[in-house]
Amino acid sequence: MSTPTPAKTFALKFISGKYQGGEFPLKAEKQIVIGRSSELDMVLVEDMVSRKHARIMVNGTGQISIEDLGSTNGTFVNGEKVKQSTLKEGDRILIGTSILKLILQGAGAGEVDEVVAKQRLEEAAVQAARTSTKASSMTGKIEEIPLPDLLQLFHTSKKNGVLVVGNEQEGKIYLRQGRVYYAVIDENHNLGPQKSFNRIITWEHGDFELRPADPQEFMVELDSSTEALLMDALRQLDEYKRIQKELPAMNARLSLASPMTAPLRELTPELLDVLQLVHNHGSLGAVLNHAEQDDVVAAETVLQLIKRDYVRAS
Repeated sequence: MSTPTPAKTFALKFISGKYQGGEFPLKAEKQIVIGRSSELDMVLVEDMVSRKHARIMVNGTGQISIEDLGSTNGTFVNGEKVKQSTLKEGDRILIGTSILKLILQGAGAGEVDEVVAKQRLEEAAVQAARTSTKASSMTGKIEEIPLPDLLQLFHTSKKNGVLVVGNEQEGKIYLRQGRVYYAVIDENHNLGPQKSFNRIITWEHGDFELRPADPQEFMVELDSSTEALLMDALRQLDEYKRIQKELPAMNARLSLASPMTAPLRELTPELLDVLQLVHNHGSLGAVLNHAEQDDVVAAETVLQLIKRDYVRAS
């Protein structure tokens, strides 16, 4: 006699916000109401959450759905504002400043009592407050929510502020009503906002924090839509990965070939400009930082100069 397969159990995991790290299990044929009111199933104490904000339901077949209860600031699933939506594993929900991810749980995890679950959420909030001086801001890890997804959420929910992303470097993406208008890495404004944004989007590890809006003004602002910026950055990432194996390391020494047998007169002005950057700065990373072209075009040009024996890498 075969043993029946146990039903899958799911939970909502907080990957950003004051309850980050907390989990709330979902039970079959059960609904939970989320909001600021203390008598609800999941209580999120913050200004951007309505008294009764949203309802999550699990029906008899295990299908999970979410419904917005006429909240002031809306409910978002994977960057899209929804009135009602069916959820699947991995979906990300934005309510107030909390981002929740629907995750699959191990056997028995769904048997946690609601009182215990609420208690654990409060403990997560207390722990977050201890470790952060800005417990009310949105923080998290980009391993949990990639930057393109995060920016899509912020775009749809019209967030204002500065998204600070840290790994080996510190990147800042400035948002106005959800639209990206500036970006900078390590306060190096010479790099330009477009190149900085394209590089930050490639980061796959690190922490993020959405800080309050910064009043400083910039001489040059990005004027493309957030969707267009993301599409261009991801296209560049794909193109860069295509040639990456052929490129020298970012810090490898580049020098002009000596003796240089390939005739300079065969080079276009664009190739000559990059050749001069190689001579002046001596590494791929430095050339990309100083080139007027985007990183992909500049890297392809360096590769062409190497293949035609104008430049050598060591």
